[in-house]
Amino acid sequence: MQLIVISSPRTVVNEENLFKVLFENGLKTLHLRKPKYSTKRLSGLIEKIPEQYHNRIVIHTHHKLLLKYNLKGIHFTKKHKKRRFQTWFTLKLLKARKPHFFISTSYTKLGSVIESVKNYSYVFLSPIFDSSTSKYQAGFTEHSLKGVLEKSPHRVIARGGIEVGYIPKVLEIGFKGIAVRSDLWEADDPIGIFIQYVEKFKELGIEIE
Repeated sequence: MQLIVISSPRTVVNEENLFKVLFENGLKTLHLRKPKYSTKRLSGLIEKIPEQYHNRIVIHTHHKLLLKYNLKGIHFTKKHKKRRFQTWFTLKLLKARKPHFFISTSYTKLGSVIESVKNYSYVFLSPIFDSSTSKYQAGFTEHSLKGVLEKSPHRVIARGGIEVGYIPKVLEIGFKGIAVRSDLWEADDPIGIFIQYVEKFKELGIEIE
């Protein structure tokens, strides 16, 4: 089961060292989501992270940095999917130079999880649970989620309102992983919260992918 951490969109004090500690404690996939960062600034952040962990990083913007660093992959946002030709051209360029990397995207509609035929490595679906840190509420019933996940050709990751206590429910519904953001970055001790996730996975006998 995948345990994915999505970075805060804002700059967090000492975050490159926080990322390093997360990796040291078992994080396999970090989504680096900095929508307002320039190419130069995002590149600078990546360079502050030890090179041995670059192959665990997925970037949401400035996808051509995949050619500069040994990154895990790229994420297509709604904006990328609207710019079809530009995105297709960039993807073709990346594939020509680096054939094997992960590609992910996000959905907020159940129909998209079934109807989309693109071969993504995995997809996020949100919001799954009510958020304790914002106004967002769960967007789907448990019954509808189970039905869609049984039919979906994708590896679907639960996102939105994720907390440690929801892991058994995520498994029961049929998700292939969880993506955590606010629960970590709005906490006083994000490392401590992450370790709780790792310990819960161990308690349930789940291997972190």
